[in-house]
Amino acid sequence: MTEAVIVATARSPIGRAGKGSLVSLRPDDLASAMVRAVLDKVPQLDSRDIDDLMMGCGQPAGESGFNIARVVAVELGLDHVPGVTVNRYCSSSLQTSRMAFHAIKAGEGDVFISAGVETVSRYIKGNADGLPDTKNPLFGTAEVRTEKFAAGGQTWADPRGAGDLPDIYIAMGQTAENVAQLRGVTRRDQDEFGVRSQNLAEQAIANGFWEKDITPVTLPDGTVVATDDGPRAGVTLEGVSGLKPVFRPDGTVTAGNCCPLNDGAAAVVIMSDTKAKQLGLTPLARIVSTGVTGLSPEIMGLGPVEASKQALARAGMSIGDIDLVEINEAFAAQVIPSARELGVDLDRLNVNGGAIAVGHPFGMTGARITSTLINSLRFHDKQFGLETMCVGGGQGMAMVLERLS
Repeated sequence: MTEAVIVATARSPIGRAGKGSLVSLRPDDLASAMVRAVLDKVPQLDSRDIDDLMMGCGQPAGESGFNIARVVAVELGLDHVPGVTVNRYCSSSLQTSRMAFHAIKAGEGDVFISAGVETVSRYIKGNADGLPDTKNPLFGTAEVRTEKFAAGGQTWADPRGAGDLPDIYIAMGQTAENVAQLRGVTRRDQDEFGVRSQNLAEQAIANGFWEKDITPVTLPDGTVVATDDGPRAGVTLEGVSGLKPVFRPDGTVTAGNCCPLNDGAAAVVIMSDTKAKQLGLTPLARIVSTGVTGLSPEIMGLGPVEASKQALARAGMSIGDIDLVEINEAFAAQVIPSARELGVDLDRLNVNGGAIAVGHPFGMTGARITSTLINSLRFHDKQFGLETMCVGGGQGMAMVLERLS
């Protein structure tokens, strides 16, 4: 049976939104740079053989609008390559990889570019779909639902009544507070995990891992950006324990134990193993299986649990067969219980730090973690990896990879 293999990856440095290193770059220009970079890694590939360019974007409006995937294709002179933009929020560019995987398995193409971009800098001024007057009044409010949620105790029982829909628009930080309360994740648990992420990222910078993972970007003024803005040296538990809660006065989620807002882009070339062999390429990894599941929007942070179980079952594997796991660190409050319920040991989890340190540009993250996971499997000489994440609106997504070279 035809296999879907990854032959090249490229991911930009990740900038802080509004004030970081990539604020001067438009999302289409940033995405174009990464697509160009990943194609340059496969010089044997004739662009006329590319079946589709699929771009994940969590806020596909404003400068990220007009079907940014097609914009990028034409910007790169690839007029003959179709493009589609996909929004599954935090897993948008994992979804595009899944689409490529499915198309190859179905025999409907041999070469796909799976990419993702998010420049939060460009829409924090209201230039996207998150405007305050867009909420459908049919959905509940976070304030009303939080009180009902608290009465649910440690076992989730959906507290909705007739005509009381869960809040699909709930702020992600509120969902993290819900999960922390539901699963008994303390402030100290979260702070320790946040410090761990920063400390591991610092170590990975020192040992050269992130340098291998990042593709430098040239800004309009000629400045070259080659490092992520987020990682901080010398972060301590004492330092983060004094930070104030962000989403609830009596809450546990702070700037020290959740991801920041970010800018970034990434791209992956996925092709059939027969095409890779024809081109004389040695694939980096094989996509083994994927999974996507839904759950209440108000506890979306637990999304990785069922999605990972689904992907593992489809692969005929258990979590014990997985060497390295990347759970996107949207919030420590959701990574901790997700890892616990999946049975993931810390020594296999986000071993180079995660989004709390390096950042989480929504549409980029799926492809970024794919790149990081493959590079981590190679760096640590391991074989199987699991990528998974929670998704805004109440979803989870996962992919199992096998390193091939």
